[in-house]
Amino acid sequence: MRLLPWEYGVRNLARSPVRLALSLAGAALVVLLVLAAGAFVRGMDQSLRESGNPNNVILLGAGSEESFERSEIAPSVTGLVQAAVPGIKSRLGVPYVSPEVHMQSVIREARDAARGMAVLVRGVTPAAFLVHPQARLIEGRVAEPGRDEVIVGTQAPTTMGLAPQRLNVGQTLYFDDRVWTIVGRFEAPGTVMEAEIWTPLSDLQIAARRDNLSCVVLTLDDGGPNGGDFDDVDAFARQRLDLELVALRETAYYANLRAFYRPIQAMVWVTAILIASGGLLGGLNTMYAAFASRVRELGSLQAIGYPRHAIVLSLVQESLLASVAGALIGAAIGVFLLDGVAVRFSMGVFGLVVDSVVLATALGAGVALGLIGGLPPAWRCLKLPIAEALKST
Repeated sequence: MRLLPWEYGVRNLARSPVRLALSLAGAALVVLLVLAAGAFVRGMDQSLRESGNPNNVILLGAGSEESFERSEIAPSVTGLVQAAVPGIKSRLGVPYVSPEVHMQSVIREARDAARGMAVLVRGVTPAAFLVHPQARLIEGRVAEPGRDEVIVGTQAPTTMGLAPQRLNVGQTLYFDDRVWTIVGRFEAPGTVMEAEIWTPLSDLQIAARRDNLSCVVLTLDDGGPNGGDFDDVDAFARQRLDLELVALRETAYYANLRAFYRPIQAMVWVTAILIASGGLLGGLNTMYAAFASRVRELGSLQAIGYPRHAIVLSLVQESLLASVAGALIGAAIGVFLLDGVAVRFSMGVFGLVVDSVVLATALGAGVALGLIGGLPPAWRCLKLPIAEALKST
């Protein structure tokens, strides 16, 4: 098949700068939208996945497997599980067992502040840093019991809609009718814990007027002949009917949360596809108008011996070049503006993730836009007989 020169299609792009600019902008917007949707889904999924430690097991109240906040268990579970379950990891005689209270509380900047934001407050002991190795203190010190002190995650300001410096060490917060002093900041990259506020377990129990726990998190030793087994913890929970416990792997808990948020992720994709479809229809109209004005030119090409398939290929080349160029522009904008941007959701905060999979999906959408946007208009313009095409104005 005799093909038109590559340069012919490239030069035709510059014949109408306005049309070229519109094509570039349309492709860039569609790709940017697909990139944002992919980054949202990828970021939420990755945040929930990385929050779980495969060696951790959670003991919750029976019937509260989907929420730490609804769970209530006896404080004696901490000591009982240490005594009854073999294979719990320990260091220098300190077992990796963390009793915790999880509570959504409305946090205000001051007692008289009218506006507050619901933030997850976690009551912990020093063992929390053992069972949650993702959490690392980066400034200040650990909060001490009996002094109304807290440490805040690096994403807590985003959750509360405050400037980061407002939650610096030495600042104060107000919740549960008490003023709390920030004595430290911690990070837990890529997890939901970064958006939380941690305080000593006993202080939170006093403030919340509760003497029970939300859960006990323990880490099983995965090395040596005395390594722990999830079945031992599960057997403990099933045998102690009086405690009304259920044992879950931490990874399984967050996997259930990912499944819970899947409809939201699907809705984001559906919204992106609908808006991208609007962009595709706009691109089709642009291409129809551009190719319709060149019917005589296309007829002339057929008259001098170029087959219709070769002309279609050249027109699709034009459409692809414009769409791919716009896709690259949109992808570049997305990488610089969207990657790592914090997004609030009910579990806290997660960052948008623009990785190779998201980029490939977005660029694939740009290529598809060029193909679908160029083929129908090109084929329709070439349906006219050569004689009629040469007479067109």
